[in-house]
Amino acid sequence: FSGADLAGGSCAHPTIPGRVSPLLPANHVTMTKGTGLVHTAPAHGMEDYSVASHHQLPTDCLVDESGYFTEAAGPELKSKNVLEEGNEAVIKMLQAAGSFLKEEKYVHSYPYDWRTKKPIIIRASKQWFVNTADVKAAAQDVLKKVKVIPTSAVNRMLEMLDRRTFWCISRQRCWGVP
Repeated sequence: FSGADLAGGSCAHPTIPGRVSPLLPANHVTMTKGTGLVHTAPAHGMEDYSVASHHQLPTDCLVDESGYFTEAAGPELKSKNVLEEGNEAVIKMLQAAGSFLKEEKYVHSYPYDWRTKKPIIIRASKQWFVNTADVKAAAQDVLKKVKVIPTSAVNRMLEMLDRRTFWCISRQRCWGVP
């Protein structure tokens, strides 16, 4: 059967009794990327966030800024590093629930920090978001007054601004753009 046959179904959460997870269609899940059913972590990736937003799912983040599970992840996982002892704890929880089928080593395609060479955990954080044409127009007007080197970057940035649908005003980035 095809994945579309599962859309609208649900499954029981393997470690949280009484919690039901919906089976949702997603264009980023393909036969060449994965095993069929995948979990959705809306706070940890753009594709998952898009699917969750479309289906109005919460985007709770269970990982803190240092890569450790928060209290909201439950007492078995709290304060464990998600890439280290957190993985082992999840495996033990799945085994205890009778929901563990197989374990094998897999090299995940995490993005890596070019400075530290360590994997980056993508996580949602609180921001101020605006969705207005006024902000876009003002940003484009201001950009036209900025001296950009190389000058060819101005058009690229204006095109990028034109395609932008949401705006995030953030002070988290310590690096600049062209």
